[in-house]
Amino acid sequence: MQFKKLMDNFLIHYLNQFDKHCFNIRLHDETYTIGKGEPEFTVIVHKDIPKSELLSSTELALGEAYMRGDIEIQGDLFHMLCTFLDQADRFSLDRKGLRGILYMSEKKKDQAKEVSAHYDLGNEFYKLWLDPTMSYSCAYFKHEDDTLEQAQRNKVDYILEKLYLKQGMTLLDIGCGWGFLLIEAAKKYGVKGYGCTLSKEQWKKSQERIKAEGLEGMVTIDLVDYRDLEDRDLKFDRIVSVGMMEHVGRSNYATYMETANHLLKDGGIFLLHTITGHDEVVSEPWIRKYIFPGGTLPSLRELIADAYDADFRVIDVESLRRHYYKTLMCWYHNFLKVHDTVAGWKNEEFVRMWDLYLCGCAAAFYIGYIDIHQVLMTKGNNNELPMTRWY
Repeated sequence: MQFKKLMDNFLIHYLNQFDKHCFNIRLHDETYTIGKGEPEFTVIVHKDIPKSELLSSTELALGEAYMRGDIEIQGDLFHMLCTFLDQADRFSLDRKGLRGILYMSEKKKDQAKEVSAHYDLGNEFYKLWLDPTMSYSCAYFKHEDDTLEQAQRNKVDYILEKLYLKQGMTLLDIGCGWGFLLIEAAKKYGVKGYGCTLSKEQWKKSQERIKAEGLEGMVTIDLVDYRDLEDRDLKFDRIVSVGMMEHVGRSNYATYMETANHLLKDGGIFLLHTITGHDEVVSEPWIRKYIFPGGTLPSLRELIADAYDADFRVIDVESLRRHYYKTLMCWYHNFLKVHDTVAGWKNEEFVRMWDLYLCGCAAAFYIGYIDIHQVLMTKGNNNELPMTRWY
């Protein structure tokens, strides 16, 4: 009993620093209140969280405890995550002790395995909660009542407009997912598309889609690393990359930009759509361990600097942060509806892990903990582009 009391005292003392919002903690039949005012939610502790884990990483300790069901939230999970992420500067993080998670290999062969770990969970899994376009990136809500599918179509249309495509052009999509953008570009603009992916599942589904649309002569998607494209003597009028930069790795940013520049024709246009961080250090051990192994968020400063170092000219930068918050909440609510199916395929811990991932990312975008940008750039001058963003 004395040991439990000591643990209670430490846990309450530790969590007491997150007092911007008032909340309750219930453990060992006792209720403790953190902060001042009316409690906004309750953290129910079913099993003690070791002191060593909390001091090693607040994020990892609480995330793993939630996955295991050792803690549960009575109240709105999204709101709880917003309040804690808003105080992320108070999180503990032992960088040396967690270096194996925070500083993973950024070699080509290791990155292929890391990408596969997330995107090869199965097309049937993603089909359960994504929209019919199978778009797994930030949507674009032109109207408040847009459905997720409409918003994803809006996003692709918006990107294709920014690329200022013309019939007969060639378009490279680096990290093309299930191929929807390339298929739309071929159908609507008559461009010849080429995509590359490291996900075997995405590649398999993309081949089926291309064949179903009768676009075998217009769209090609290969299972290949973007760094290997330089050896194929390819040149493109336009390049797009959506949600790929997050997997490149900080040590490869310069290589990524230089490769894109090499593959792009003079006067060509490159649109880079990526999540961005506010700093240039890796600080998210939970998501790197369980969701995106090796995932790294570039800062906008890094993107712009590396773009100019690779001789690109940046002509437009747009934040879609609030659009990604809304996209993730759509995915989260879709995922809630298929809990039983996913639990049958995997287990309850996997379900709680994905709840935390989808809802936590929505919270991170909502409070501005992370951002997302579309960066439009040209290789040399392009005076044919419209003078305004609204094409």
